[in-house]
Amino acid sequence: MSEFHVRAVAEGEQRACLELLQQSLHSRPMSDEAWEKMAPSWPAAGKFAAFDDHATPVGIASSFDTELTVPGGRKLVTSAVDGVAVRADRTRRGILTTMMAAQLEDMAARGVPLAALHASEGVIYGRFGYGAATYGKSVLVERPRAELHDGVGREGTVRFLTPAEAVERVPALYRRFAGERPGFVARPEMWWPGFFDRLVTGDMGYRVAVHSGPDGEDGFVVYQTIDLRDRQAPERGALLDIREMHAATPRAWAGLWRFLLSVDLVSAVAGRGRPMDEPIAELLTDPRAVNTTEVIDDLWVRLVDVLAALTARTYGTAEPVVLEVLDRQLPDNNGRYVVGPKGVERTTADADLRLAVDTLASLYLGHGFFEHQALAGRVEVVDAAAVARADALFHTARAPWCGTFF
Repeated sequence: MSEFHVRAVAEGEQRACLELLQQSLHSRPMSDEAWEKMAPSWPAAGKFAAFDDHATPVGIASSFDTELTVPGGRKLVTSAVDGVAVRADRTRRGILTTMMAAQLEDMAARGVPLAALHASEGVIYGRFGYGAATYGKSVLVERPRAELHDGVGREGTVRFLTPAEAVERVPALYRRFAGERPGFVARPEMWWPGFFDRLVTGDMGYRVAVHSGPDGEDGFVVYQTIDLRDRQAPERGALLDIREMHAATPRAWAGLWRFLLSVDLVSAVAGRGRPMDEPIAELLTDPRAVNTTEVIDDLWVRLVDVLAALTARTYGTAEPVVLEVLDRQLPDNNGRYVVGPKGVERTTADADLRLAVDTLASLYLGHGFFEHQALAGRVEVVDAAAVARADALFHTARAPWCGTFF
């Protein structure tokens, strides 16, 4: 008898699967109240689990469908993988591989062109065809030194929302942003209760402030303050820690930063996973007041349908290049593709560059360079001149960024 079998999760089994996930991530046991808040964001649909012979879940691979903005602005249907885990006493037995295969086969059968996830570890998901496609930086802004240039961020107003107002107003505000930046993830209705609402109505002290410009509300920030004072430094003040910040316009973004840097009794403002090209230092009279403390991979992408995904995005100006793609999990993707400014199609022409689907995924949204991947041995170069052409075609001027946790 097999140690496990993998199947779709049925209604009524979600809580046990979520508890397995949280246990694997070393979270505290979930109360009935916590489950009540999380349940709307944790439906049975999109979940595959491994069960033992007693129908107890020992592994979970969960996802929900959303949209991801690709270069050029098109929104592409994407399966957002929001939880993958194997119970600690059942690891190294093929459970993860079997669940991931079932999940990918389901996505392909449903015609979903992309999948995306946030990886708990950087060495797991490459073997399933995922590549790190967006990165984020952690910043620390020294509050006493951080003076803005005259006039920066003075257009518009900022006001606090109560938790109830935030739950009601922020989802519509988020939808206003349109998501032109590659990597932007739409937040379906089921996302909000378990992720945003639970955060801002909880007991962790998060505050929500909204910016309003000439056309109404156009940006928001969620943050908490962490007291840094102690006996040795009673004057130190608090750390203002940004959980998330989104703005529809550069002026709204600057206005939110002006507000954050004006809060009294704060010694520093920190933000994790901010866009790589966010120009905070340019706002300040002393750019050294901003320190980048970390750069980390953010959104990992998987091309479930390589042709559909490549066709959906736009490309820069360069002569076409022929890519030969290898996909061990979904062999229908194997083959050669000619990519150029006018589009993409399958071809029988000789390859210029050869690469695995996870490497292609890491370049898909415009981050990184074929040149660097070739140097790392992840792109086989057949025609040396094709490397520069591929970089000109794929790389985007604006850094891709997600900004949504799931």
